[in-house]
Amino acid sequence: MPHRPAQRLPAACAREFPAAVAALWLEEPEARMKETPEQIFERGGRDNPRFWSRFSFPPVLADATVMDVGCAHGRLCVDMALAGVRKVVGIDIDADAIAFANENLRRNYPQLVGPVEFTCADLRTYDGSDFDYIVSKESGEHFLDFAGMLAEMGKRLKPGGRIYMGFGPLWNSPYGDHKMYKLVLPWAHLVVPERIIARRVSKLWRKPIESISATGLNRLSLADYRRIFHESGLKVVSLAANCSTHPLVRICSVLRKLPFLEEYFTLGIFCTLEKPREA
Repeated sequence: MPHRPAQRLPAACAREFPAAVAALWLEEPEARMKETPEQIFERGGRDNPRFWSRFSFPPVLADATVMDVGCAHGRLCVDMALAGVRKVVGIDIDADAIAFANENLRRNYPQLVGPVEFTCADLRTYDGSDFDYIVSKESGEHFLDFAGMLAEMGKRLKPGGRIYMGFGPLWNSPYGDHKMYKLVLPWAHLVVPERIIARRVSKLWRKPIESISATGLNRLSLADYRRIFHESGLKVVSLAANCSTHPLVRICSVLRKLPFLEEYFTLGIFCTLEKPREA
């Protein structure tokens, strides 16, 4: 598919709050944890235009084939289908989210049954390939084997196809623990021993938690992500950080330019990768 400047999905300016990063200062994560699937789906409709606004050259969706890795309740897939994709596949390991996505599709978007497919599976077991685009929104920091996931995405792209990823907060940022650990102070998750965090989360979640990875966070640094991107065999078309003009994010963007502070004030990243064309 061509990669040219395109009309975005329903426009939203970058001055709006980032959905997953600045909000950590402004609201407690418990509020989102208590959301119903319907509320999560509706919030996605507000967040998705902001997601696309972070990319200088968003994909040309008309007649494209797209995979959404970590699709959750499926709102991004639905929005892309309404924007004209030929086929979109949403994949996630959350069985409940996929069950909602399929039922919601059947009930509320019957015209999209067929062009939109939701499947509960590990990407490594999915047989489909030759996608024009692969999208991953607000999932990257949860990929415990990030390099492996990126390799699997690359395998499923057409030559010249692109991956659009945006996620955060990164582990070394002020609330890289997503405030799940109830540690109150920014960066506390970087200094509190893992065994104490595991014990604390076990009590909060009322089930045994033995490690930070068991809470679904990969603990990768900005440097780790950069290295993985550049070693992936994919072309890094763009890599941007803190893509917002929200005041808190702008302050972090200034501070990250100071020596030794980039890791700790980089909140989220947005990356476009391209699979090399065959010789």
